[in-house]
Amino acid sequence: MVHVLSSRILLRPTDLERSRAFYRDVLGLEIYREFGPWEERGTVFFLGGGYLEVSGRTEPPESPAGPGMRLWLQVPDIEEARRQITEAGADILREPRREPWGLLEMWLADPDGVRICVVEVPADHPMRYRP
Repeated sequence: MVHVLSSRILLRPTDLERSRAFYRDVLGLEIYREFGPWEERGTVFFLGGGYLEVSGRTEPPESPAGPGMRLWLQVPDIEEARRQITEAGADILREPRREPWGLLEMWLADPDGVRICVVEVPADHPMRYRP
């Protein structure tokens, strides 16, 4: 068994500054650290129990993420998250709704089309049950 000390998702956008601004200003993720030359600096954001590193570059038409990649971000209040995200200028791809599995989910995409699921775990959901 590999002993994992930390984890991070590496995202190579097509436009580094545009993606850095999206994750910082639209989603409001806090910066853990920045590195490299200022003009091309990589940015590592806090992402709950892990990190999201936005650095480097992917050249179009290649996608920065494979077609099956999604980010799953749990928030305490999905309606408040929706308000903040739309006020920051993001388009919601799918409005919040309760899924058959009981989670409240809303979908949006980053500037390169990486799909992001914003999730609230309701108080009555089994994920909150602690025997």
